[in-house]
Amino acid sequence: MGIKYTKRYTEEFKRDAIALVDSSGKTVTAVARELGISSESLRGWYRKARADRGEGAPGELTSAEREELRRLRKENREQQQTIEILKKATVSSRAAADWSPAA
Repeated sequence: MGIKYTKRYTEEFKRDAIALVDSSGKTVTAVARELGISSESLRGWYRKARADRGEGAPGELTSAEREELRRLRKENREQQQTIEILKKATVSSRAAADWSPAA
């Protein structure tokens, strides 16, 4: 079994590739082939760029909205953990208060 390697591209490279698709009139696949990159990668970058410009599919989130959603989900998860800890502490303290040693 081989090691899976994911190539990372700079934001500048992504912007340039997206601009090339917009300005050349070529398909995403043709531009990706010229640049020697995966057409699926370029298609994903292009879709996100269109959403960020307000040209995406209805209901598609912008990068800012995706980041806010990620942040809110993390915050919600942390609050749920805090609530669970407080519930357990409350149950433990009640049990300790109800317990009295036999005289």
